[in-house]
Amino acid sequence: MTSRAIVWDRLPSPLWGAAGLAIRPLHLALLSPSLLYVATLGIFLFRPPGLFSYFADRVALVVLCLIVGLRTLALHERIPFAPGITLPMLGLATLAVVRVLREPFDVQLWSILASKFIVPLVLFHVAILVFRGHAERHHFEIFVALSLAYLIFVSIAFLAGAQSLIYPRFILDESLGFHVDRARGPFLQAVANGLSLNILGIVLLVFSQKKKTVWLLWLTLPIAILATMTRAVWIAFALSGIVLGFRMLRRRVLAATAVVVVAGLVGGIALRAGNHSLHDMISERTSERGPVDARMAVYSAGWEMFQERPFTGWPAGRMYGELARRMAGYHLRIFYVHNTFLALLVEFGVPGLALYAILFFSLFRLAHRRQPEEASTIAALRGVWPILLCVYLFNSFFVDMAYQFVIGLLFTLAGMLCASEERVA
Repeated sequence: MTSRAIVWDRLPSPLWGAAGLAIRPLHLALLSPSLLYVATLGIFLFRPPGLFSYFADRVALVVLCLIVGLRTLALHERIPFAPGITLPMLGLATLAVVRVLREPFDVQLWSILASKFIVPLVLFHVAILVFRGHAERHHFEIFVALSLAYLIFVSIAFLAGAQSLIYPRFILDESLGFHVDRARGPFLQAVANGLSLNILGIVLLVFSQKKKTVWLLWLTLPIAILATMTRAVWIAFALSGIVLGFRMLRRRVLAATAVVVVAGLVGGIALRAGNHSLHDMISERTSERGPVDARMAVYSAGWEMFQERPFTGWPAGRMYGELARRMAGYHLRIFYVHNTFLALLVEFGVPGLALYAILFFSLFRLAHRRQPEEASTIAALRGVWPILLCVYLFNSFFVDMAYQFVIGLLFTLAGMLCASEERVA
């Protein structure tokens, strides 16, 4: 023992210092996995499609899982299991994997599969393990505030024509994504941007309603929503704002909601009066029939495809090509169903939509599973949880929800609600 002690004592101290510095990030990550979690969500938000950091989100997710797995083993915690949510998600992921495995390897197909099914499945269970205390939820609150402020700033900058202020620059690349003439944010799709603004605004109101910065962001939020130039986003935001005010049943919240609505109307009128091009753009968007006709044609083609294979769905490699063939009269760059529920029917048939229905039925039930000792923020989140789900489902009628930040955000919140139950149990 003495000789061993002498050998260890004689090791150069710089080596000990270097070893300590090398494992310090691991130590910090194990102590505060919530910081690594929100960093992963941040990478999801800013993942440049098809650019040099294309795999950054996958690397971040793997690192997060490894760190949380090590922490779970060290603390002798059990892996969370919520049957009503875990089993339908596993069923959808299994159907998707089996479907893609039948086709030649395609990076895009696997990326869409991961974004729609695997990433939310993983984040839901990791969130249960991570967000169990006030400090961890506070880290998430800061992330929500910063993300909302960024998306509002970028949307208003786009509306004002200040493209030089928009970052990352790939947002302005016309060769990427959709809706280059609208405020689409880093999602490169206006509905996903508007849905994120709506959800983040509601979540921040729940977590930080006593802070003045929240109301400042909410005063500018209607203008950012307007900048998306998307009717579905406008309707969802208006309805959720009205329901939210009555749901929370507090005079301050009702008064603040009224102030937000009035500020949005005044701002819209001012912009309309001072900017004729914006006035023309809004008028065109509210009366435009072209996109509606195209969507109806896509829905009709997708419904026909479902009727031909109602229980097995279409192979992954043939679905988009078959949809394009049935849309011969439309010169679109890429053909998608643009409806999450119809896309499930076309891809997996009735079993896929049935699993999705079971999943969201279980998610809605989280609003009524209040625990006697849970934190006030979690209780408030349960109160608005049905609103969040309805906003998500309403927008899902107008886009095939394959945006992993949006889906990951929703299932992170679901994980927080289940984490409260795990902690009490």
